[in-house]
Amino acid sequence: MMSGAGGPMLTVRFWGVRGSVAAGGAGYAEVGGNTSCVAVRAGDELLVFDAGTGLRGLGASENPRQASFFFSHLHWDHIQGFPFFGPAFVPGNRFTLHGPGKGAGRLLDALENQMRAPSFPVTLEAMGARLDFSEVKDGSRVAVGPATVTARALNHPGGCLGYRVERGGRAVVYATDFEPLDDGALDPVAVELARGADLLIADAQYTADEYAGRCGPCRKGWGHNAVEHATALAEAAGVKQLVLFHHDPSHDDASIDGLEAQARQAFSATRAAREGLVLEV
Repeated sequence: MMSGAGGPMLTVRFWGVRGSVAAGGAGYAEVGGNTSCVAVRAGDELLVFDAGTGLRGLGASENPRQASFFFSHLHWDHIQGFPFFGPAFVPGNRFTLHGPGKGAGRLLDALENQMRAPSFPVTLEAMGARLDFSEVKDGSRVAVGPATVTARALNHPGGCLGYRVERGGRAVVYATDFEPLDDGALDPVAVELARGADLLIADAQYTADEYAGRCGPCRKGWGHNAVEHATALAEAAGVKQLVLFHHDPSHDDASIDGLEAQARQAFSATRAAREGLVLEV
C-alpha cells in the first residue's frame, strides 16, 4: 500500500500469520509458519498485536527497549511467543501489556501459568524488564504516543478483542479470531470497527467448504471466518485494502495463493498475510 505525500502515518509488519498452531516445512516457506504477531509503528512508538511465536523474531530483529502490547485474547497461539521475547529479559527495558481482566489480571495469569513447571523452565518473574499490565475491554480507547487504539469485542468463543489504530486520519484494523453471527449475518461490531479503514487485517482461516463442514467437521461456532466472510466484511465496511490473516496450519503456500486469488475476485484489493510483509498507511 502506498502512503500519502506526507509519508506513512502507520507502518505495519507481519511477524506471525498462522492460527491455532505453528506450521513448518518446505511447503510453508513463502507464507511462513509462525503464529499471530503484528507490529505497527506510529512515529517512535512500537505497538505489538498478539504474542504468538512470531514475537521471537521481532525481538531478535528489532530488539526494542520499549513497546506497547495489545492482546486480542489469551488462547495459546496468541501468547506462546512471549517466553521467547528476548528484550523482556533485559533490565532497563519497559513494556506495557494491555489485556483482558481487571487490571489485566487474566493476561498476567495466562503469561505466568505458561511459564511455570512442568511447562517451562523459566518463570515470568525472571524477566528483567519492567512489565506494566493494563486492562483493556470493549470500548476502551488507549493513547500511545501519536496514535489512538480502540478495542471492540468480537464474536469468538470466550471473547476476543479487535483493535483499530488511528493516527493522522489513517486507520489500521487488527481483527483476528471472529466469525459471523449464528444467523450468518456479519458481526456488526466488526463492520463498525473496520468502517472506512485504510487497512483491514482480518481472520480468514477457512475455506467455505471447511467452514460449512462440506470437507471435514463443520467449523461454525469455532470462532473463525471463511475467506468469503472476510471479503464480505471488507466490502460492507468500505475498507481500502484487506489482508487475509490467521491462516490455517493445514494450508500450505499453494493453498494460500489459491485463496488469495479467489478472494480478489470478490474484493480486488486483497492480499494474504505473509511473514516479513511490510505495508505503509
